[in-house]
Amino acid sequence: MTDTILDRCEAKGLRMTEQRRVIATVLQASSDHPDVEELHARASAVDPRISLATVYRTVKLFEEAGIIEKLEFGDGRARYEDADREHHDHLIDMHTGEVIEFCDPEIEALQEKIAKKLGYDLRGHRLELYGVPKKAPR
Repeated sequence: MTDTILDRCEAKGLRMTEQRRVIATVLQASSDHPDVEELHARASAVDPRISLATVYRTVKLFEEAGIIEKLEFGDGRARYEDADREHHDHLIDMHTGEVIEFCDPEIEALQEKIAKKLGYDLRGHRLELYGVPKKAPR
């Protein structure tokens, strides 16, 4: 996982225009899960000539190439993250839409145990938890 999104695009032989390079760089720098509109705002801050349509086409291309993953958290917005990141799960705050990444060894072990019990070797999983913050005690 030492290579970048741009490196993987080039390794897969994708034609990398300057605008695609900007979008790849913006995606690489993202620590959150931006949707296309957020990516467009960030990319157009670097190059104002980048259109929303270009961002849509580029994320579709990157997704089809397996470079980024499309995430849908039930809010009607497709969000994106690097497909080559360390494994993690997501907790989505249903009030704010905030996405919290976490990895819990107990959950990972339980999933392996369940797969084994059912006669499977686990090859991967995606876990999304949806919640609302507990009210602070009075």
